Amino acid sequence: MDSVKALQQEAMSAIAAANTTAGLREIESKYLGKSGLIIGLTRQIGSLKTSEEKAAFGASVNQARALVQAELESRQAKLKEGERAEQYERERIDVTMPGARLRVGKEHVLQLAANKIKRVLGGMGFQYMESPELELVKYNFGALNYPPDHPAMDDQDTFYVDDEYMLRTQTTAFQGRVFEKMKPPLRVFTIGRNYRNEAVDRTHNHTFHQVDAFMVDEGISMAHLKGTLRAFAREMFGDDATVRFRPDFFPFVEPGVDYSISTKKLNDGKWLELGGAGLIHPNILEEYGIDTKRYSGFAFGLGVERIPMMAYGVTDLRQFLENDMRFLEQFRD
Repeated sequence: MDSVKALQQEAMSAIAAANTTAGLREIESKYLGKSGLIIGLTRQIGSLKTSEEKAAFGASVNQARALVQAELESRQAKLKEGERAEQYERERIDVTMPGARLRVGKEHVLQLAANKIKRVLGGMGFQYMESPELELVKYNFGALNYPPDHPAMDDQDTFYVDDEYMLRTQTTAFQGRVFEKMKPPLRVFTIGRNYRNEAVDRTHNHTFHQVDAFMVDEGISMAHLKGTLRAFAREMFGDDATVRFRPDFFPFVEPGVDYSISTKKLNDGKWLELGGAGLIHPNILEEYGIDTKRYSGFAFGLGVERIPMMAYGVTDLRQFLENDMRFLEQFRD
């Protein structure tokens, strides 16, 4: 019995000396765990001779275990109360102090330009649609009336993944996808990244952004195209913006023009080419079962980077994708 009392007293002293709940858990494991010292005393019962001795020894072990357990719980309640008070003090917030200023991000300058384009074209009745950057060759070239020997299809101009897939070189590639799913009248546009194997300089990059739009309906002519692009220029750059159309060639339009704008407020009034446009080639409409005697349409594709370049006087488009915060933080909506 003396060994039980001694071990009980030892456990009580350890509990009284503990100053953290973590320390109490170690004491509990040491004395009352499955391999604990007090529980281990029960293994001595088998060595006792009489049943009376065994019963008395077992009762003393159980009593010691109960007393130690009660003392552990009492001590733990006191320590937990103190630890909780310390935690509250440590985490206390002075509501009279000014709050920490949150760091708020802002949209990239190219995203701001895309947002404005969406508002303008959306206000003109065009529906926005997404299109994939990993594109099928048949949509990027075949569906756009490119002849097999067109130089744009050479490996040096295009990032091919395999014989069927490529990184799109122009958002105009979405045109065939729309014609497969929808029939006239149509008024849709898309905005996205494109990729070409370009020699990178201040006006060219291997990655760039375009907005492409087209309209197909009865009686659509160059007058509708010019009127749409004039309205687009005024909304994007101001009421004094003027536009210029010059003949140009693109396989997917006939006739084709390049589209430039000028405004006294920006770029010293110099002309800046934004992209190409024209009436959708009849071959394309007929390929998708659209009656060219009834329907015609126009299409235009514009470089998104050129819009903030002109608006803010940026002379090197590589800065848009270099992630230099000193440059990017200048632009806000």
